[in-house]
Amino acid sequence: MKPASKSAPGRDVRRLALKGLVAVVLALVGLAAFGFVRHRESRRRAAVGSSDGALCEAGISAARRARISPVDTATDAPPLLNNTPAPGPTPQGMIWVPGGEFWMGSNEPSFGDARPWHKTYVDGFWMDKTEVTNAEFARFVKATGYVTVAERKPRAEDFPTAPPENLVAGSVVFTPPDHPVALNDHFQWWNYVKGANWRHPEGPLSSIKGKENHPVVHIAYEDALAYCRWAGKRLPTEAEYEFAERGGLDRKPYAWGDEFRPYRKFMANTFQGHFPDKNTGEDGYITTAPVASFPPNGYGFYDLSGNVWEWTSDWYRPDYYKTLADQGRVARNPQGPSDSFDPSEPGVAKKVHRGGSFLCTDQYCSRYMVGGRGKGEPDTGTNHLGFRCVKGVSAKTGSKE
Repeated sequence: MKPASKSAPGRDVRRLALKGLVAVVLALVGLAAFGFVRHRESRRRAAVGSSDGALCEAGISAARRARISPVDTATDAPPLLNNTPAPGPTPQGMIWVPGGEFWMGSNEPSFGDARPWHKTYVDGFWMDKTEVTNAEFARFVKATGYVTVAERKPRAEDFPTAPPENLVAGSVVFTPPDHPVALNDHFQWWNYVKGANWRHPEGPLSSIKGKENHPVVHIAYEDALAYCRWAGKRLPTEAEYEFAERGGLDRKPYAWGDEFRPYRKFMANTFQGHFPDKNTGEDGYITTAPVASFPPNGYGFYDLSGNVWEWTSDWYRPDYYKTLADQGRVARNPQGPSDSFDPSEPGVAKKVHRGGSFLCTDQYCSRYMVGGRGKGEPDTGTNHLGFRCVKGVSAKTGSKE
């Protein structure tokens, strides 16, 4: 895995809140939470407006560092789906996806990094029916003794300009303001919280007790890889994820069809109300929902849209789809670009997130729509980011990977 770029001393300062730190004493226990410094990305958003869905990650990686072509309508040729049976018994909790050729991407005007439509082919693979749950991740931790990135104290050598008192374990948590705010400043709803991790999703006083069947969150990329290796699986490529998410449908905006709420029924865990200050929970949930709480898609998968963002194995570049389309041929089993570039944070390598989350809303980020792409630094987890695994088939032997 290509490492993310090392930060300059000034960025170290921002990453661990060496300026702008605000201590907020929590009433009952005297624990300290962390404030934010204003990042230049906020000013960039103010200049271009908040409608840029390509930046749907909402500055999460910046928050962590602050703290510790015309659209091709592609109206021809429907998908060519394989009808090959699974090459062996389906692993428990997984679904066989036969693969095939499909149109990948989106024509949503705000999804600049998801255009243009381009033909893509993927081989068959198995994929987890749901996101990895807290209970499943707990079994992994019990068996291996694994400690997640969010549970580790940041290393002084990675943050050479940080004072020791700022080197504390934690993670990024959505913390809604108590009043409406402008949507060009993500620091008003993201906080780096000491003690937040997969066991304590909203901070040290929170717990996953009673949430064993919720998706595990605060998972960094290396945490997801470690679980996959233990389970004998791997992370999906971005192409595999989208093929599975579409569930056999052709260029539909949602994994279930053309309407966000067919017959006024909620089909995914998303944000209702006024973002970011008031989530009405009309769909039944304010944060994560238990896996499989909403209807499955055409292949039988749950929550490939909404609930939590999910890691893929691909590096992020906003121009990758155009690169594939310009080749003029079907992209076969694309593995993503060889490097990463995010124009909003040059020099910061990021991996692609897929599927959107319980925070997605058409007021700010509607990337629960199929084709929508997110992004994040490999060492950064949040309380709306998890993962699921796939298992492929060896082209040479026909055996499981």
